[in-house]
Amino acid sequence: MKHRTKAYANRVVQLCAALPKNWIAQTLGRQLLRSGTSVGANYRAVCRAKSNADFINKLRVVEEECDEFLFWMELLVDNTLIKASRLRELMKEGNEILAIVVSSAKTARTSSRA
Repeated sequence: MKHRTKAYANRVVQLCAALPKNWIAQTLGRQLLRSGTSVGANYRAVCRAKSNADFINKLRVVEEECDEFLFWMELLVDNTLIKASRLRELMKEGNEILAIVVSSAKTARTSSRA
């Protein structure tokens, strides 16, 4: 998962570099870059969690950043700044990472109650 989230961050960097050079796309791109690369950086923090509670809290941060990244991509498409087809695979990967993180947090919460 560390490798997967880092590869995701690298794809985000490439996407941001390819955005149109107008102020709206660049403003959204900065948000996109921050949240998209944060997924991988914060997942690394998950791997260094000190306790189950810390693990869950750090996973929630990854969840929030991944969901925010998906939001910024939707805005780019909604405002015809980039074609949906160009983002399809990245959005699919984002949704898969999000599902894994949510599931991991649920499992961790359940196991901490047992």
